[in-house]
Amino acid sequence: MAKGQTCLSVTDIEIYFDSMATKIKNPPARSSRTAARKAAPRAADAPAHDPLFNDSAQKALAVLEAFGRGRRILKLAETAELAGISKASAQRCIHTLEVLGYLRRDRRGTGWALTPRALGIAHAYLSGYRLIEQATRHLVDLNHATGESVSLSEPDGTDMVFVARFPSHKRFLINMPVGTRLPMYCTASGRAYLSVVPQGEARELLRQSTLRALTTHTVTDLNRIFALIESAGHDGFACSDQECYRGDLTVAAPVIGEGGHPVGAINISAPTSRWTIEEMRAKLAPLVVETARAVSSGAVPQAHG
Repeated sequence: MAKGQTCLSVTDIEIYFDSMATKIKNPPARSSRTAARKAAPRAADAPAHDPLFNDSAQKALAVLEAFGRGRRILKLAETAELAGISKASAQRCIHTLEVLGYLRRDRRGTGWALTPRALGIAHAYLSGYRLIEQATRHLVDLNHATGESVSLSEPDGTDMVFVARFPSHKRFLINMPVGTRLPMYCTASGRAYLSVVPQGEARELLRQSTLRALTTHTVTDLNRIFALIESAGHDGFACSDQECYRGDLTVAAPVIGEGGHPVGAINISAPTSRWTIEEMRAKLAPLVVETARAVSSGAVPQAHG
């Protein structure tokens, strides 16, 4: 497809989605709306002087990723702003994606919403993924043993993304489905992952992050974050005390792939109504470390490119 074309095939979209995983960079958030769209591959993020880079595919992906985070229905102007493209480009992308079945008109006819077909892109990533297949039985065992929510997450830019999740057997009001992405700097899974990557890489990932307080408990001081990562490397696990969501406590341990390369993290999430962070460190951290080691023994390296 020539650069600048706006008519995309399903194959074009799916191939480009796979390649974007290692190319997206998150620009600094200057407001709540800017922060909400930071994960989308916006037109301004396009690499310069790349003859193979397809602008139309970039814009289509930006439109798809404008949805989410509570935004079920978007109007044309909202879509254009969140995707970082013009209204004319947004209109062409929306029309194409609607024809392909990825978007539909809302009942009032004033906006658009994703359709179940959009899940096919994520399913293509998750389906037959050996790391998830190997981890599943260990995650189920951990979920049954603790009764709390258990997740496997992978790094993407400066975030950790849930690729497998087994919710608590008990009442827990925070919904974090597969695909949820949270910052590395303030999550147990992110700090666990950063504790086993080369120090220079960890520093660069934190340098690229926008260190903002998500709750009153969020640690945003860079020196304190480094100290927590160093402690995680020493202990073999990391903790987060209500730093992303109030009432949510987490412990996590890194998953190591072939050749000793970190590929992700496993975490247990539990509410403050049932646990304290000290109790989780004493009782749940050993279990999550044991599970992460079991998954690491057969983990596969991440695919890049």
